[in-house]
Formats: sequence, structure tokens, C-alpha cells
Amino acid sequence: MQFVDIALMTNTVISFVQSASYPIRPGNLVRPLIDGEPAFRRICEAIEAARQSVWVTVTFMWADFEWPGGRGDTFDVLDRAAARGIDVRVIFWRPDANTERFRRNAFWGSAVHIDLLNRRRSGVKIRWDRAHPGFCQHQKSWLIDAGADNETAFIGGINLNPHSMVMPGHSGEGHNHDVYVELAGPSVVDVHHNFVQRWNEASERLTEHGRWGIGSEANLQFPAQVPAERGNAVVQIQRTMHRGCYLDGQATPGGILYDIASGEQSNFDQYCAAINAARRSIYIENQYVDVPEIVDCLHRALKRGVDVVLLMPSEPDLSLQIPPERQALLKARAELGTFESFMLAGIAGIGSDGRRKSIYVHAKLMLIDDEWATVGSCNLHRFSLFGNAEMNVAFSEPNTVRAFRCELLREHLDQDTFDIDDRAALHLFRKIARENRRKFEAGNHIWQGLAFELDLAKYIG
Repeated sequence: MQFVDIALMTNTVISFVQSASYPIRPGNLVRPLIDGEPAFRRICEAIEAARQSVWVTVTFMWADFEWPGGRGDTFDVLDRAAARGIDVRVIFWRPDANTERFRRNAFWGSAVHIDLLNRRRSGVKIRWDRAHPGFCQHQKSWLIDAGADNETAFIGGINLNPHSMVMPGHSGEGHNHDVYVELAGPSVVDVHHNFVQRWNEASERLTEHGRWGIGSEANLQFPAQVPAERGNAVVQIQRTMHRGCYLDGQATPGGILYDIASGEQSNFDQYCAAINAARRSIYIENQYVDVPEIVDCLHRALKRGVDVVLLMPSEPDLSLQIPPERQALLKARAELGTFESFMLAGIAGIGSDGRRKSIYVHAKLMLIDDEWATVGSCNLHRFSLFGNAEMNVAFSEPNTVRAFRCELLREHLDQDTFDIDDRAALHLFRKIARENRRKFEAGNHIWQGLAFELDLAKYIG
């Protein structure tokens, strides 16, 4: 791995990576959007204000998902934009024989799906795209007015899932916690480039029922210019791409030719580099942490005296295949819990019966030293890091990252941490979460906030 060091105002050095398709670009505006209802409300506003295009990558879309504000389902939102003359395109994932168990909540182009599009007379242009066998096209992105002065992107991990629309604290029943970021400025051109690269080489584009809509047969032109600066954040778009899925390595504007045919693992490289660069604090929210290299990086950080909080689902999803080295990995991960400066936590809200109910942590984010962060679709498991198609936004801008940390902890702890630094905030997190665990074990469901400590030695997710 090769790294590029960005020295920030506080002299913290964070390593971006040179293994990415896309360059490091200053001058961006980054706005985190926490949880589904605020995120999709803002995305709706952007779609309704679009002047020329709405381009989307979708992994999962539940049939009963409804957009906020009574806007209807996803095709209601997109077809209204298309009816205004907006160029609306979607790349949907089509699971293969090895991943067909995921078809239930994927819009994969079945006869039922094609019939729905026909009945709607949908104006949306669609291409379906498989991943490398056994993997997933897992990117979640929304690109508004590609190539225009107001070009804006939304990147994150939130699926079109009704469980993403319940606000934390209102009810813990069936709720998913997740995050998007809104991005404006030079790095949006790389989200644009990613969409064109995938659209033009979508695996099913030449097969029967592999595309939909008038104009879906045409390829797109790669972007030609970098958007104007809109803020102060340094950003790099990072991806996971499996070898052989895409062949056209045309450079993004201001970038260099990239051998995409050999794949990309800049998400993995970035997670390792950022953890290794941490000096004070690491805050992670993720569905999974089951890659030995990541666990080893965290262990070294703890030995350096870094404070680490890891927020994961308190009731983990165990549907992934268990790797042969699982027991050794669980032992290595459990050793993290021997450090006083480490905590594994989950979150739980109050259900309709007055008892705590698990909130599923679906977010994929990491904050380092109150200076640097990454948000996207990439989990810390081997599928996301080495096989799926994934996309994250890595960014450095101290004011944005600090505000992001404060907003996350305000939700999880029901306490404002603006007046304390990152390390003190994680100390407070551990104190509140540990007390909440004691209350939970005693049958007391009246807690401060949502966070509670999990037993790392028994955690198998």
C-alpha cells in the first residue's frame, strides 16, 4: 500500500491512499445525514429540485418502502422526476445463483418487476448489473444533475427499507440506524465517473430483460470537468471492485488511468491506513468486524493508547458464511476487550411494551481523532473489502468531523459532547454504556440514551 499524508490544522496526519481510482481533492462540502428519515427527506428535496438528471445505484428495495412526507414509493418519486423531463437512470443489482437468497428484497428484473414497470409506463431508464459470482453490487448512491454546476451526490449505506424510516428513541422495534453523506464540490465528479463506468459495462445490458426504458440502450459519456469548490473538506472517493467486472479504466478528470480490470481495494487500504494513523480516538459503527487485518490494526492502536469504541448490532446478523479461521478471529477480537480504552456497544430503543428493543446498526462509518472520517457502503467483512462493489467517502475537515461525532453521540447517549474533546467523549460513552448495561441486566429499561455495553467475549457477530 502507498499512502498520501494530509497534515491538518492540528498537525494530525491522516493517510489517504494512492491505491484508489480517484484522487484526493480539496474544496468539498460534506454534510452527514444520520438515519433514514432525515436522509431520504433531503434526497427527495434534491430530486424534486433536479434540473437535468437523477442517477442512482440501488442494492435492495423493499416493496413496501415509502418515502417521507407522503411522497409514495421509489418509482412514484423517480417517475415524477422523469415526467418533468429529468433523465432518470438506475443501476439495480441482479443476484446470481450464489446470491439468489437475497432476491426477496432486490428489484432484480423478474417478470413481476417488468410487469410493474409496464403497468406504470415508467419513464426510468434501468440497467441490471451482477457482481462477481457470489458477491453483491452493494453501492448506494444518488447523483443529482451530473456534470452541472450544482452537481450533488449522496453516498452511504441506507437501503430502501421501511425499517430505516423509524426515528431512534421513538421505537426500537425493527429500526435500522444508518448514515448517508451529502457531497458537493470537486469529488462529486468521481461519483459521476463511477456511475458511468458501471452503467456502460453493466453485466446484463446486452441480455434479454437486462435493461428497461427508452434510452437505456445508450451508453454515457464520462465526465469532462471537475466541479467548482464548495467547501473546505479534503475528500477521496474509495471503492471495492472485484477483478474483471469492469474493463474501461479511463481516467476521471484530474486523475490518472486506472487498471480497473485488475480490481480495486482502496476501502480496505484506507481502513487499515486510518486506524494505523490514529493518535487519540477511533469511533466505528459497522455491521461486522470479521477481517483479521482490521482486528490486528485495532489491537495495535489500543497498544498505542488510542481510545476505541466499536458500535455494532446487539443482535448480529449471522447469515454470512462462517470462515474457517472464525474461532481464531473471535479469540483475537475478544482480546481487544482486555484494554480499558476499548468498548463494544450496541443501541436499543424503547418498544411499545416499555422494554428495550435492539436497534440494528447498519451504518458503515469510522471517525479518527475528531479530524477524519469515512462513510459509505463498505462493511468490515471480507465480502465488502475484497469482493462486492462498494463506495465510501473519506474526508478530512475538523469542524465537520467534530460536529458529526457530536450528532452521533447526542443520539446514542442523549448528551451533548460539543464542549469536550474526542477522547473525553469516548470516555463518557463507555461510562454511560456500561451503566446502561448494568440497568439492562437488572431489568431496568429506563436508561440515558440508547447505547449499552456488549460482552465482546460472547459476541459472535
